[in-house]
Amino acid sequence: MLSSHDPKNSDAYLRPSFPLLDYLRRYCWNIVWKLFCSWTPNPLHKWRIFILRLFGAKIGKSNFIYPNCKIWAPWLLTTEDVVTIGPYAEVYNPGGVRIGHHAIISQYAYLCGATHDYNSADFTYIKKEIVLEPWVWICAKAVVLPGVNCAEGSVLGAASVTSKNLEAWTLYAGNPAVSVKKRTNFL
Repeated sequence: MLSSHDPKNSDAYLRPSFPLLDYLRRYCWNIVWKLFCSWTPNPLHKWRIFILRLFGAKIGKSNFIYPNCKIWAPWLLTTEDVVTIGPYAEVYNPGGVRIGHHAIISQYAYLCGATHDYNSADFTYIKKEIVLEPWVWICAKAVVLPGVNCAEGSVLGAASVTSKNLEAWTLYAGNPAVSVKKRTNFL
């Protein structure tokens, strides 16, 4: 049996999570990336960075952005110098993503910057910023959930999932990710 809903709140079910202008901007972004970047050879990082900057991304020097990665909203992406967003990595960043220098997001990793309030009748959309401090490594197929701060030098191991902040110079693994051991602080 389907549960009834309160007619006073029925408009909440129809309310979009994003304004129309935002949808249009992301639509244009997806077309431009598909036409001008997604098929380019791996070494053309400067070209892809040029396109990302046209759409408002703040990208540092010597970044490596691969053609088959997916960046949801470049205008909400900030990177420092020598950052890598690897093949098939996905940056879902409605709350923004900041990436410190010498950080790496490996292949198929997923930064998920939004969720929903499953306890609300209208399934409220919640977006939070993700921060990767300098020297962070998000390994292959790892997942970083909304609002997480990965402190300097932290490593999230392959296929691990974190919804909690990572401590500096510490290796995490598993689902949910737990501290495994300390990483050598080479600075």
